[in-house]
Amino acid sequence: MDLDRKLKIALDESRLLILGAQVLFGFLFQAVFQELFRDVPPASQALHCVGLGLVLLSVCFLIAPSLYHQVMFNGESRTSALGYASWFAGASLLPLTLGLGASVFVVFEHLFGRTAGAIFGVTFTAGSLLLLYGLGLAIRRPAGRKPMPEHAVTSLKTKIEQMLTEARVIIPGGQALLGFQFVCTFNRSFKELPSSIQYVHAAGLCAVALAVLLLMTPAALHRIAFHGEDDESFFKMGSALVVAASIPLAVGIAADVAVVFFKVTDSMVDALASGCSALFVLLGVWLAYPVWRRQSLRRAR
Repeated sequence: MDLDRKLKIALDESRLLILGAQVLFGFLFQAVFQELFRDVPPASQALHCVGLGLVLLSVCFLIAPSLYHQVMFNGESRTSALGYASWFAGASLLPLTLGLGASVFVVFEHLFGRTAGAIFGVTFTAGSLLLLYGLGLAIRRPAGRKPMPEHAVTSLKTKIEQMLTEARVIIPGGQALLGFQFVCTFNRSFKELPSSIQYVHAAGLCAVALAVLLLMTPAALHRIAFHGEDDESFFKMGSALVVAASIPLAVGIAADVAVVFFKVTDSMVDALASGCSALFVLLGVWLAYPVWRRQSLRRAR
């Protein structure tokens, strides 16, 4: 199998994984604004926040390969890009399974008590690890011996297809959060929040909406301006839009992480710390490291 196809499949796999993560991502954000969440014990509310952080890390890892491909490799198919995609996809499964286990515990504890919550939480976590890691490791086959060229020429058609796939990989995270942001404003518990936190939420909503629009623009641009034809200028514009969308998406996610933590802890310090930490991690993984790495590679040449 050639490098172009392997990289395209890796991106499609990240897209599949993030579709599963986005459902849990949306639940963890929205649950804290439900009326019965206040009945959840404080320790379980804290565990809910931990689960949110874990799933956020998983989403961060699943989006990263798309940005690395565009920022570090300018959309070219490289074995290093494939390596990053494979590593991040594998690494994303651990926080995703742990976040799922935490969510299952909180839900089943609320329904049937702490013992049932612990049993179901551990069972779901172990089962997920067994399916997502154990099965693959058990039947793992040796890697192909045929070496792939690091600097194979990537056609414009392939680069455009991969760029559009990467937009589809990133957009589910924004869609899940944007839906939550619109819906939660109509919950009574949201109106009880201080005005400053409501403004943070509104700013996050605008940021995520901008990110979603930026991610949708390449498809519209390709069809309206370029009539669906492959064009180098379209690829450059589309790539820039995909990379640019990561900034407001990170800001919007961080803003609502702060809102959720304030809702749970009723502490502005905890809210700011959690929001800033999320923003630092997202921008660091998505943009700061690949930009630094690209500059390092250029100096090395």
